Amino acid sequence: MGRMSFGQVFSKVISFDHTTPPIFFFIFSVGRKTSPANETRKFSAMEDKPKLLVLYASQTGNALDAAEQVAREADRRGCSVKLLSLDEYDPVDLPHESAVVVIVSTTGQGDTPDSMKGFWKYLLQRNLSQHWLEGLPYSVFGLGDSGYQKYNFVAKKLDRRLSDLGAVAIVEKGLGDDQHPSGYEAALDPWMTSLWNMLCKLNPKFLPNGPDYVIPSKQSIGQPKFQVRYHVIDKMDSQFSYGSVSELKHKEMQIETTQRMAPGKFSHHKDRPDCFLKLVKNQPLTKEGCGRDVRHFEFEFVASVIEYDVGDSLEVLPGQDPASLEAFIQRCNLDPEALITVFPVDMETYNDAYATMVPIKLKSFVELTMDVASASPRRYFFEVMSNFATASHEKERLQYFASPEGRDDLYQYNQRERRTVLEVLRDFPSVNMPFEWLVQLVPPLKTRAFSISSSLSAHPKQVHLTVSVVTWTTPFKRKRSGLCSTWLSKLDPELCIFVPVWFIKGSLPPPPPSLPLILVGPGTGCAPFRGFVEERAIQSATQEIAPVVFFFGCRNEENDYLYRDFWLSHAQDGGVLSETKGGGFYVAFSRDQPQKVYVQHKIREHSERVWKLLSEGAAIYVAGSSTKMPSDALSTFEEVISKESGAPREAAVRWLRALEKAGKYHVEAWS
Repeated sequence: MGRMSFGQVFSKVISFDHTTPPIFFFIFSVGRKTSPANETRKFSAMEDKPKLLVLYASQTGNALDAAEQVAREADRRGCSVKLLSLDEYDPVDLPHESAVVVIVSTTGQGDTPDSMKGFWKYLLQRNLSQHWLEGLPYSVFGLGDSGYQKYNFVAKKLDRRLSDLGAVAIVEKGLGDDQHPSGYEAALDPWMTSLWNMLCKLNPKFLPNGPDYVIPSKQSIGQPKFQVRYHVIDKMDSQFSYGSVSELKHKEMQIETTQRMAPGKFSHHKDRPDCFLKLVKNQPLTKEGCGRDVRHFEFEFVASVIEYDVGDSLEVLPGQDPASLEAFIQRCNLDPEALITVFPVDMETYNDAYATMVPIKLKSFVELTMDVASASPRRYFFEVMSNFATASHEKERLQYFASPEGRDDLYQYNQRERRTVLEVLRDFPSVNMPFEWLVQLVPPLKTRAFSISSSLSAHPKQVHLTVSVVTWTTPFKRKRSGLCSTWLSKLDPELCIFVPVWFIKGSLPPPPPSLPLILVGPGTGCAPFRGFVEERAIQSATQEIAPVVFFFGCRNEENDYLYRDFWLSHAQDGGVLSETKGGGFYVAFSRDQPQKVYVQHKIREHSERVWKLLSEGAAIYVAGSSTKMPSDALSTFEEVISKESGAPREAAVRWLRALEKAGKYHVEAWS
């Protein structure tokens, strides 16, 4: 059979099972309406004090921080404001609001945060007309990372949808970029300035004293949002120590209790871990002294097995350094043995879960919820600190850091050097912050997600992870390391270690055996594909499987060729990756020759085989670093399709977009 043309394969590749009718795409352009200068919202005469609604959707907490900052700045200007997470808000009420600000983050490859999914689904209803939000003043601010291909995609599509439904932008959408030297705040500060000016012009009642009037900081700090209650109990269960299953139950209850009490509930996972896994192997995959430390971990289920699919991820709650915890508690003059419960001050959020809360030791609360020696504090932390500084030079410096003028210097001191809460507190010894403020402002201890690198079919009672131990040097030559990866790397399987985990769906759906695969996974991006290959090998024993081509990349063949024997064994004749089975395994060693070679070079080198699989309906899976690799891989596939099909580059771009819409182009990238 001769080579298929671009037109012949178009409808085939976007059909998942080759029997689905072809999908047709209509490409069109819609001009965006702009608001005339005199177009304003007709406010009710009864609305003497209009309220600004600030909504947010956060996956890791950044959008929550930004939303709280907007709400604080609005309140300081005398604006009546209400702050809600999108999953706490009923979108039915949207047409009746005075004005709305929505702050959203973009996760993964253009995905909406979990807390936004219901809201977004409602906005996409076909029965909502273009007049549904007619005249509603709104503005959107997005948080993203320009290192990702779909930079701030969620904010852009939300802004477009609100406009399509008749809402009118107060100011142009703002786009915060994690890659900017000052982070997202570099865009947030000027965006807020424009917002206050335009909001005042829209209706002066929003800001009765004008957009530039700000209540002095000391008066507007107010009270912390959480209160801490101290309890006196005659007898308290002994602190948890790893060992038996009953002790695991105790630890599980501790985690659940502290997670319920902890502020910043932006994460999607449950308070209680899905299970505890026992560590049975901690094996280096890289050559000692090569400058990189990548490790293979094997965990066993302690009780019942939780089923997972290849492509899923595992969230791990890391432990913290005991010495750092002790230093933090001493620096803040806290009693580690005190029994506490933590409640929101706002009684609207008080519920039965808080009423039945069991007191927990303060030290356990800090250990399980507050990242004291890894994460950097936010700007508001410095502002609150300034109110508790007794030394005048410290107060002045903290006030400067908290001001817009000091933003860049704060970035140099704080974010760029990745100063921890403990280090900042040590740098300002006259500050003695109440524990309630620390509970609110210390960055939360977050779980870390890792791609599962095993197949449950191949390892019925185990879960495997492939983890790169993160280390770096700051501009001032300070050594830093990733909290979770470093903690994992130091765990000894001989000590019977149990790790609390949550299973979550990843960005790489498990493919059916009949689907041809093109996998691209340099470095630790190979992790999920190890599971894919294991799964295909099991399936091949009982049924026909489609070909699999895998492009792997590393620096040196001798130093960091991860899972070398595993890949080569499956690339032998008859193996899942063997060319005799229509597949292939191709490695790019970037630094083993004068000219660097990456996975995209290998994709070009084998463009004919790639095009053959694509023309047979193959799906593409890409995993690895978010820096340049995903966009370089996409560009290379565009080039290959154009070259092999004879179609223009623009047609190849549309072809890959169609592939993505059909659910056959998947990317999982991390920074």
